[in-house]
Amino acid sequence: MRRPALLTTLALSGLLPLGAQASQDASDELRLVVPPWPGVTVKSEILAQLAKPLGYQVEALEISSTVGYQTLQSGESDVFLAGWLPSQQQSYDAAMEAGGIVDLGNNVTGARMGFAVPGYVHEAGITHAEQLADAEVRERFGGEIYSIESGSTVSDHLHEAVEADTYGLGSWNLRESSTPGMLAEVDAAKREERWILFYGWTPHWMAPAYDMEILDDPEGVFGENNGQSDVRTIVARDYHAANPNMVRLLDQFELTADEQSEFIRDYGLEQGDLETVARDWLQANPERVSTFLEGVTSRDGEPGLEAVRTSLE
Repeated sequence: MRRPALLTTLALSGLLPLGAQASQDASDELRLVVPPWPGVTVKSEILAQLAKPLGYQVEALEISSTVGYQTLQSGESDVFLAGWLPSQQQSYDAAMEAGGIVDLGNNVTGARMGFAVPGYVHEAGITHAEQLADAEVRERFGGEIYSIESGSTVSDHLHEAVEADTYGLGSWNLRESSTPGMLAEVDAAKREERWILFYGWTPHWMAPAYDMEILDDPEGVFGENNGQSDVRTIVARDYHAANPNMVRLLDQFELTADEQSEFIRDYGLEQGDLETVARDWLQANPERVSTFLEGVTSRDGEPGLEAVRTSLE
């Protein structure tokens, strides 16, 4: 369990007995940066359903990650649950250097991203990104790479790789669309067992649905260690300093890639209702709820776990 330095200092000084005065937050609001990605959408709704019974008003701000970092610094938002590093490194570093944010660490373990292919392509022998430089391989893929929203950090990395001719990608065409648009192309290719190269990541339902494999990436287009990623909880600095109870909840809000993939599947693939998917996940995982809420109180100082359990009945 992570523990913010602020909480530890106050507890050791006797000013904040754990679970006693943590409810004395300056704000009863929680404004979440929520880009249009299924994982962070459901994860943010799960957090909202934990926070609301405690007496907090939660607002989801549907903005991009790049704009999100700006609003965290300007005081227009409070928390971002999808600080993917290194893919957002530039925005993250700028906000850290400006002193506008606090990083609480990973909220999901086992994350990875990179050049992805369906399982049948991997079984045919395409396992390394260096193979993309081969003319015959490029022809089998139609010379196209599918990615998410233009202007996203990930697409910026891909544009840089194309411009630098990394892995011979200078002769490839980068096709960008929404995440659903990209996955529709992958789905169509899979049905025909046609070769397709796309931007893939886990946790996400695409991994089991397409038997997805991420290619080895020695040049680090998607970061070091073959695209292994951190998914950080990023908090506006002023909010972090003034709201120790909510910070404690945020600090303890951690998931595994498998756990997150469960609700991404239910929401993103099976098109479940957002609130229902989040509530069902909370009801099915009482031990995780207990961990999230250890030492957290409601706004009026009552045990937070009891308040949330009542709301889920």
